[in-house]
This record gives sequence, C-alpha cells and structure tokens, in this order.
Amino acid sequence: MPLQTTLWNRWLRQPQSLLFRKAFFQVHLWAGIACGLYVLVISVSGSAVVYRRELTRIFSREPAIVAGSGPRMTAAQLTQSASAKYPGYRITHVYEARDPTKPVEIQLQGRGKALQRLFNPFTGADLGNSLSFGFRCTLWFVDLHDNLLLGTAGRTMNGIGGIMTIVLGVTGMVIWWPGTRNWRRSLSFRWKKNRRGSMWTLHNAFGFWFLLFVLMWGFSGIYLSFPQPFEIVAERINSIGGSIGWVHRHKILIGDSALFWLARLHFGRFSTLTVKLIWTVLGLVPAVLFITGTVMWWNRVLRPKMQRMKIEEAVNAKGDDSWSLLKAAGQRARMLPRKSSST
Repeated sequence: MPLQTTLWNRWLRQPQSLLFRKAFFQVHLWAGIACGLYVLVISVSGSAVVYRRELTRIFSREPAIVAGSGPRMTAAQLTQSASAKYPGYRITHVYEARDPTKPVEIQLQGRGKALQRLFNPFTGADLGNSLSFGFRCTLWFVDLHDNLLLGTAGRTMNGIGGIMTIVLGVTGMVIWWPGTRNWRRSLSFRWKKNRRGSMWTLHNAFGFWFLLFVLMWGFSGIYLSFPQPFEIVAERINSIGGSIGWVHRHKILIGDSALFWLARLHFGRFSTLTVKLIWTVLGLVPAVLFITGTVMWWNRVLRPKMQRMKIEEAVNAKGDDSWSLLKAAGQRARMLPRKSSST
C-alpha cells in the first residue's frame, strides 16, 4: 500500500496518532498563549466600537446656551477670559459656531498637555471639556482597537496579531478533525460531568462554526495595518477585472469593492441595529475561544504541574525516599486531563 494512502487512512480514522497533527497542536497551543490576551482585548474592544457612530452622535451633543441679557462676547474677550482661568496656557484655536447661541470651543496648550474647553459666549463661563466623558471613552476604545494606544507601533502590532490569528485559525482547523467516527460529536457543545470535557466540546464547536469569521478578522486586520500590499493587488485586479456596476456615475471597481467590504465587515459598518447586534455577539467569539483555551491549558498543563510540585515538596519535607509513590502520583496527575480530551 502506498505511503500516501496509509497516511490518508490514518488521518481519516486516527488523526491523533500523526506526528504533523501533534506539531500543529503545539503551534496552536503556543500561538494561543503568545497572543491570547491580545485576542481578548481586540475582541472586546472591537465589539464595543461597532457602535462608534451611534456613540459619537450621543456623546458629542453640546450644552444648550440661552442668550444672556447682555451682548455676545467677542473672540478676543473670550480668549482673555480663558487665559485668566488657565494661567500658563497658550490659546491655540478659537472655534465659534455658526449659531450664535452655541458654546465656543477654545483649545489651549501648556504644561505638557492640551485642553479643549467650551465657554459660554455671553458670560465667558467655562462649561467644561468640549469632549464629554462618554465621547472620550469612545475615542479611547477606538484607539485601543485600532492602535493599541501605541500609535504607529500599535498598528504594526495589530498586523502581527492578525497573522497570529490566521495561524490559530488554520492550525485549529487541522487539529479539530477527530476522525470519521467522532466528527459529528465535535460539531456541538455537550455538557459533561467532567468540566474539562465540557470546555473541550465548547472550544471545538465555537472553533468550527465561527472559523470563517475568525479568519476574516485576522485577514482584514492585516489589511488595515499594512494596506499598501493589498492596494497594489486591488489595483492589479481593477486593471484586469473591470467593474461590477455604477453608483452616482462612478464606476465600482472589483478590487476597490473588495477592500471596501473587507473594512466594512471588520468593523461591522452596517445600517441596521439587528445586524450590528449580531456582529457584536460574533465579535466576542475570539474572546470565548481564548477563555476556553486558557481553561483547557490550565487543566491540561498547569494544574498537573502544580500538583506534582506539591507532591515533591511534601516528599522532600518528610525526607521520604518513596519515589515510586511520587512517580505514580505524578503519572496520575499527568493523565487526569487527558481522559476528557481527544488530543
């Protein structure tokens, strides 16, 4: 029997015995450990910024101003009032709204920081930060998701995180296959008396049904971090693929449309609230995979290791040379998590 046929039969029936499958499992495990917290942060912040436009509109409302009994203050008078309230700061910009009853925004720079304050145009009173707390929280979440609060360096790290996400998805797809006898059981979550087994079925089911979404977020994350190679490919596709229609007398090119949808799917830029709610839930799937994977790693590796260390400490403290007992206990600790897994 040819070697290829033998390997294929083993892959179909007993994939756990193949060396390359074990290698993929190790890659999946350590890639998950390396970028697990990153995936958790990006997953939660990404679900939050699905509503960035709605939150921006809600929190960007300016306080209403009722015209005072006196005349409206000039820009010079407002600048003088702001300088008196914030000594040591330099006025950099004064923004007056078209509506004379709206507050005036004044930006100040000094003492190593920048301020954006709203002032009453009739009394010169300081109305507070021009950006509300909710608006600043929204911007913080957006910056956390887009740049990890690190600017250009964070954007580069996001690109690397996208690559790692694809590695996790591809390796997870390979090690998910349990063999022809058990593959149907790996499609759904099953509650077991052994919690380790339940966690394994949950991780497997989520990984299978939401694999395409995970790969899409990883791929689109790479594009948003390193857009230039994608734009070159899109231009090439545009030159040979033509267009797919017209909108407002503008030709829709295939490459440009692909990049547009890649970004739209990544951020969940949809008009209907129902779809956004669905996208929010889907955005939390990587977080669920991280949590279930971490629990399995704890049960499979860390807890047995800690149990062995405690046994060794107890034996050393008593000065007992019963190493056979220690070895048996260590083997038992190593075998415990394997009873509930198919790896």
